Parts: sequence; structure tokens; C-alpha cells
Amino acid sequence: MITLGINAAFHDPAAALVKDGVVLAAAEEERFTHIKHGKRPVPFSTWELPYNAIDFCLKTAGITLSEVDHIAYSFDPYPLLGDHQEKLTVEIPLRPEGTQTSLNPNGGLAWENPYAGMFLSAILNAPGHLVDGVPLHLSKRFKGATLDNLGQWQFVNHHLAHAASAFLPSPHTKAAVLVLDGRGEQVSTSYWMGNGNELELLGEVALPHSLGLLYEQMTSYLGFLHSSDEYKVMALASFGKPKYVDYFRSLIRISNDGQYTIAPLKLVETFGPARDKGGPLEAIHFDIAHSVQTVLEETVLQLITWLHEKTGVDTLCMAGGVALNCVMNARLRDRGPFKNIWVQPAAGDAGTALGAAMWIDAQQRRTDERSYEMEHAYLGPKFADDEIERFLQWSKLPYKKLDNVAEEVAEYLADGHIIGWFQQGMEFGPRALGARSILAPPFPAEMQAKLNDLKDREDFRPVAPVVMEEYADTYFVNARKSPFMLFVNDVRDDRKHEIPAVTHTDGTARIQTVNAGQNPSYYGLLKAFREKTGVPVLINTSFNTQGEPVVCTPRDAVESFWTSPLDALVIGSFMLEKTGSSWSRQSEAVSKEFQPLFS
Repeated sequence: MITLGINAAFHDPAAALVKDGVVLAAAEEERFTHIKHGKRPVPFSTWELPYNAIDFCLKTAGITLSEVDHIAYSFDPYPLLGDHQEKLTVEIPLRPEGTQTSLNPNGGLAWENPYAGMFLSAILNAPGHLVDGVPLHLSKRFKGATLDNLGQWQFVNHHLAHAASAFLPSPHTKAAVLVLDGRGEQVSTSYWMGNGNELELLGEVALPHSLGLLYEQMTSYLGFLHSSDEYKVMALASFGKPKYVDYFRSLIRISNDGQYTIAPLKLVETFGPARDKGGPLEAIHFDIAHSVQTVLEETVLQLITWLHEKTGVDTLCMAGGVALNCVMNARLRDRGPFKNIWVQPAAGDAGTALGAAMWIDAQQRRTDERSYEMEHAYLGPKFADDEIERFLQWSKLPYKKLDNVAEEVAEYLADGHIIGWFQQGMEFGPRALGARSILAPPFPAEMQAKLNDLKDREDFRPVAPVVMEEYADTYFVNARKSPFMLFVNDVRDDRKHEIPAVTHTDGTARIQTVNAGQNPSYYGLLKAFREKTGVPVLINTSFNTQGEPVVCTPRDAVESFWTSPLDALVIGSFMLEKTGSSWSRQSEAVSKEFQPLFS
């Protein structure tokens, strides 16, 4: 049985394909279209489906759309339609001024939008869009699909899809599940008990009360793009002080049953005008970010304490956009009641495509058995050496084939260079995990600033380390297996001098651990780098530049390489190198400065 999962309702449109419980492929649409997050989450964009991601999934399985048995769409419009289901009509105003939506059966503020009807209409008509709206250049694998022969269409509740993405591919068959999202159909937070392949809903927090939307509003107020740049607020928080925690605490009321309410924010009245995009960052901005981050962590810690008491289990699985907050995740791990926490690497809305597909697959097959565990996230397009070389030859680019990729690249990195690293299947989710990465040595300390300059990023943002799994605890406090870069750890004091570039201002690092089984080439490179320098750590950041998604294809990688100050591109077994690099002139000095580490 083949099930196609689709996310398209809000942002980060994506597709995933599951066959008899096994995930064959998953990818976000942004990687194919070069539009960050695929689209903005506005009602007018709901009709856009992730055709490129769907095409990739079908190609991976060697099938056409008409051969899919079930299609799982990760949003259910029916709870929001009310009696409009009988009328078959909704009103869409020509202009929004002075209009009110009636698509609001529960009075939730989240749907007080005059264009909500357009949003829901497009979702209801998604099956027709899927068969009729495909771009011409992708039509081959959609050919022959009609509404009559399309696989059975299933609308899956958005939070259920999130919960399934957290629980079903996890290594745990019994766990509490927490979904922390901006919004779903009518809720923002939900609690579940997972057992086998089943999920029992234990409770939910109704909109408009939403920790995710609170963080979104703070993101906008601080001059960043909401539903996109929340991770920048998290990074900014490390530089501030808890000056305004009392204000944010006063907004949130938590009851003893997992419920909470959030009073309306009055940010301008309280703190003054919002920061303009690109405007100067002042102490007040750092302190606001720090305060809201602190209160988020405190609040969620109370919520999972209730969930632990409710379920009586020691394992927690998490998804939803808020679950990408790795600083919060670390606090839950270190101070919370659960012994084990597993977070879906594609915890944002993209992951609901995976969750919806796995949920429908499990329900239709009616089995308690698991045949898949998400040990890695390399579920996207991959390219063999012959494909890569044909492209390089066609492009008339100078390149060389490496005899020993790990040894030669490790030597190059030890000399202080920065490389693009393009290997195996592309990652599913927002984190680069050694398939589409920019890699650099974790020294000197100035390497962090150089990488931020290379990627045209804000200077306050940290860069993250990847470490050989067996050495993780040697360098990082309380380090555990962490292949998805979703938790931070304190850097051990006696190791900070070895990896200064990845030690954030608060002494932490967002680590990724890797072993030989997860990614042999990536692990082999780390091993070779350790043999040359004594340090089993590299900087790993995403292979992209400002405003661009992570690269997907060899063409993407080459274009990003030649339009950024990278020193080299290692793509499959091949290497492209720029001449006259300032790093080449500095490498000897770097080697001498850190010679004690190399011995």
C-alpha cells in the first residue's frame, strides 16, 4: 500500500511517500523552487500544492500519481465550515475593509479573516488542483490521474499529523506526545498518548491562546519575519537579561490540567515602537528576546510536568514549530520529568506531510507492528557520481576527482578552509545534517564571524558543531545521541579553547552527533579531521546563502559555490576549488597557531 502525504495549508509545503509503513522519500517544496519556506502563510496561497516535492516522491518509488492508494492532506477544513458544508458557499469580499468572516464556529480569533473562505475552499478543492494544476514540465508522473482514479483522499487533522510525525517514526512504541504549534484548525497545543501505532488525544488548548503565535508576534516586533525567523529571536536571547520576565509571566495563566491562556500583547504600549527590519539592535531588544524565551521555557516545563503526571510514562515525543526551539528542548531534557525526549527533525509544518502519510498508512493497514525508525533525515534527492560528473563536464567547470575524500578534505579543512559539502540524500527538515552543509574547522574563534559574513547573516547568530558520537560527552556536558541538532549542551570548560568558534556567548552549542552507520562519508571526514588535528569536531551550517533555501541539486550547489566566498566545493567524489583565496594565504598561519592541537 502506497500513501502520499501532503502539507500545503500554511507554510513549508512538503510531500512524503510511505509504502507499507516505510518512508521512501520526503522533501520540502522550497528546495525545488528556491522560494524560502515555499510560500508565505496567507489565504491566497492555499491552492499552491508541492508539485515538485510530489514529483520527486513519485520518481523515487518509480510510480505515477494514479498508482498511489491513499493521499493524506495534513489539514481538515470541515470543523471550520459549520453550516457552510450544507450551503456549499462562502463569501469572499472584494475588499477586506469592514468585513467579518462567518467561518468561525467557535469564536476563535485565528479565523477572524475575511479571506478564510478562500483558504478553506482551496483546501477542499485540493484533489482537483492536484490533477489539473500540475506544471507542464512535471506532467509525466501526473499523467492519467483524474478525480475518478485518484487514490482515496483523506483530510487529516493538523495536530494529529504533527503528533503522528513525532511518535510513529520515533524509536519508542509507548510515549507521551506534545504538539506545540502556532495554529492548527482550532487549537495551538495538544497532548497525546502514543501506544503502538495508535494515538489517544488527552487534551488541547484552543486558539487564540498559542505559545507559537506569541513567539511569532515577538519575532515581528523585533524586526524579523514571522513564521520564518523565530530561530533568530532564540539566538538573540542569549545576549540579553531577564529584565521583562515579569511582564510576560503576567500574560500567561496556566491551570492544572494542561490548559493555558495568554492575554493580548500590548508591545508598543509597553516597550515602545517595534524595531524596523535591519535597524540597530539595542539592549532592550536583547532583553525582550531573553525574557520571552525564558518564559516560554518555564511555561512548557510546567505543561510537560502535567503531561508526565497524566501519562505516567518516561518518554516524550515532540513536534510542531515550537519544538524546533533547541534551547527550550535542552531545558526540558535537563530539568523536566521525562527521561527520554525525541523530537521530529522536521518538527515544523513540513513534517505534517510525513505524519499524515504514516498515520493513514497505519490506520489502513491496521497493524501494531513498526517497520520503520527515523534514524536519519536523508530522505531527499541524491545524485550518483556519474550524474554529478556529467553536469560538471557539461558546465565546463574545472574539477578534480579525489582518491580519498575523507583524507584530502580533512587536510584542506585543517588548513583553515571553508567548503561546501554535497553528499547523499538531501535532509528533510530545516537543519543541514551533513548532506547539504557548509563545513569549517571550529577554530579560530573568528571563524564564526567569517561564516556569518559568508552567508550574509546577522553577527549575533552562532554556528553549530558536529561531533563524532563517541566523543560527544568529552566535549559537551550531558551529551547524548543527538543526530538532528535539536538540543543545546554546555561546552566543557576544558575544551572551549579547542572549539572556540562553536562556543556561543552563553557557553553552549547546538550539537549534532554522528556515527558511521548514519552517514559514513560524514563520519569518515570527522575521523580523518581528528587524526590530523586531535579535534573530532567541525562547524556544520546549512549550505545556502541569505534568503535562499538549502541547496538541492548539483546545479544549486555550483551556483551557490560560485556566488559566495566559499573556498571549495566537495560534491560526491569531486572537488572544485577557487584560486587566490585569502584563506589559502592564511592557512599556514592558522596551522601554526593551532599546532598544539594537531599533535
